[in-house]
Amino acid sequence: MKKILHTFALLFITLLLLSCSSSFYGIDNGTDNGTGNGLGNETSPSVVDNTKACNKGAVRLSADFSTGRMDKCQLVAENEYLITLIPESTPINSSPWYAFKVEADQPTKIKITMKVQGDKHRYPPKIKRASKSWQLQKHQINNGRLTMTLIATPKASFIAAQEIIDNNYYIDWANKLLSDGIITHELLGESTQGRPIYKLESKAKTNEWLVILGRMHPPEVTGALALFPFVENLFSTSNLAIDFRNKYNILIIPNINPDGVAVGNWRYNANGLDLNRDWIDFSQVETQQINKYLQALVSKGDKIKFAVDFHSTQEDVFYSMPVDYGVEQPYFVKHWLATLDKIMPNFTVVTKPGNTPNNGVSKQYFSDNFNIHAITYEVGDNTDRRKIVDIAINASNTLMTTLLLNEDHNQE
Repeated sequence: MKKILHTFALLFITLLLLSCSSSFYGIDNGTDNGTGNGLGNETSPSVVDNTKACNKGAVRLSADFSTGRMDKCQLVAENEYLITLIPESTPINSSPWYAFKVEADQPTKIKITMKVQGDKHRYPPKIKRASKSWQLQKHQINNGRLTMTLIATPKASFIAAQEIIDNNYYIDWANKLLSDGIITHELLGESTQGRPIYKLESKAKTNEWLVILGRMHPPEVTGALALFPFVENLFSTSNLAIDFRNKYNILIIPNINPDGVAVGNWRYNANGLDLNRDWIDFSQVETQQINKYLQALVSKGDKIKFAVDFHSTQEDVFYSMPVDYGVEQPYFVKHWLATLDKIMPNFTVVTKPGNTPNNGVSKQYFSDNFNIHAITYEVGDNTDRRKIVDIAINASNTLMTTLLLNEDHNQE
């Protein structure tokens, strides 16, 4: 009982300290996101090379950077542009991604209209001006067309569906975590197009593992904005985090689809397939490598204890397995998320249990292969960025506490 009370006391103190922190990832925070501006050196063309008409003259629109995409761009009048967004294939999840930069020889007022071929807009535009953070860009949507006016200047501004978090961003972020010597950052394998897929690990003296996955779907940036503080909190210097790392091994694969991220895909990898529907067939090298690594851990006697897969959708929601599915400790997730809901009075935890055995999603894979609970941690597209961080830190703390208590979660 003393140990339980001590753990809860440590959790309370940690949450109190974290509530005073001014560091977060977000829009309009007055600073960069802490790992650079997300605009790395890796370059890749848009899916449709039909943008040259907009990339010449006194005003220039271009997408010649990693994550850049504006499939078709037309100059329709002086300083007026029409951008058409085209999916990589159809049918497809409605996630029209765009990212481009705007610059001019001298300050010039321009008008940009965007339409989506066969779909509608999902993401309101954000803008990042030189040395400033991402902010929402004023715009209007009429008859399916998104229109905005802005001042193009000699210093390039970036406009995107969400904050740009490219492949280099993940490397910079991992290098910051490496500085404390707690974790390792190693190559797990390569993507379809040969880009590196990295894993981060910390090792305990036991054989139990927490697994964290991210960025299967390129536009789902708010999932990444939650993954970063969630993971950083696991590697903090709090007593709770230290106790947790002594008890559990941690595996993080934060950027599973670097090919899709590089070219600004709406949903798919380089082969035009949804990686979060490939956890049965393992037809893609990205999921194959993760499955192979996890199966190797289990074959040597290790135990996958729990898994979290970060995504984004229109709302904040936790997709879980049903309590009657037959996994170990069936009420574990219910107990954890009930604790999270209790300590966050201004946030309602929404859970949606579901069983989709033939769908090929990751949470089903973990349950069917390792007999454990797993969740899909979905973050709303437009959730306040400060709130994303607050929820993630509290979710991380309450998960650690729930796992450390090692209570019987076989009953409600």
